[in-house]
Amino acid sequence: MTRKRGKEWRRGSQPNDAPQNERSEWWEWVKSLGVALILLVIIRSFLLQTFVITSGSMEDTLLVGDFLMVNRAALGSPVPGTDLRIPGYSEPRRGEVLVFDPAHEDRMKLVKRLVGMPGDTLRMEDKVLFINGEMQNEPYVKWLDPDGDDRHPWMDWQRDHLVGGVDPLEYDPTRDNWGPLVVPEDHYFMLGDNRDASLDSRYWGLLERWRLEGRAMVFYFSYDRESPASFSWLREIRWDRIGNRIR
Repeated sequence: MTRKRGKEWRRGSQPNDAPQNERSEWWEWVKSLGVALILLVIIRSFLLQTFVITSGSMEDTLLVGDFLMVNRAALGSPVPGTDLRIPGYSEPRRGEVLVFDPAHEDRMKLVKRLVGMPGDTLRMEDKVLFINGEMQNEPYVKWLDPDGDDRHPWMDWQRDHLVGGVDPLEYDPTRDNWGPLVVPEDHYFMLGDNRDASLDSRYWGLLERWRLEGRAMVFYFSYDRESPASFSWLREIRWDRIGNRIR
């Protein structure tokens, strides 16, 4: 009788092992998912970021429907929920296409080209940009309105940064004619490549260093977002742009 009861006990123990194995496998899946989510948050917060182009202010360098990979580690990343910032391994360079957090829009990230470094003197004459007195060759720039020009009240901020003996009271900047301005320490001047259709530093002012989010590196996807065709994200893919570096 004792052996029979022992056999019955051993047979009864086998079904109880299955729920334990299932719980163990389920817990392993939960832990793996948790680790993956933590790594994803770390990568997106401090290393890499994705960005989608929704306006034409950087045409033809960036087109509506371009998907960019942004290097956040290069310029340093803020620690979420704190005032701390992880240092980057490089400094911003003139001519780079950068993603940043503008002061005039709390919930928007922008992408523009860095043209003015701290200490630079900038001016524009009839759409031509001068940096420290030298005329710039900008093959990436596009003009849609070659004969027009306009003034915007936002541009009044420039009066506080004039150099060269310009009278602030008589200063009347326009989209295509402004300056000379000096860029103060720890600030940058950003312009869109589509100069006649870009709301940039000419209007909303200088950009503080801490607002820089990252360096635009490569196109990982692109399609004609403005196409009227159905499923344009599948039928209107710009294969020739995918994988190209952003310059």
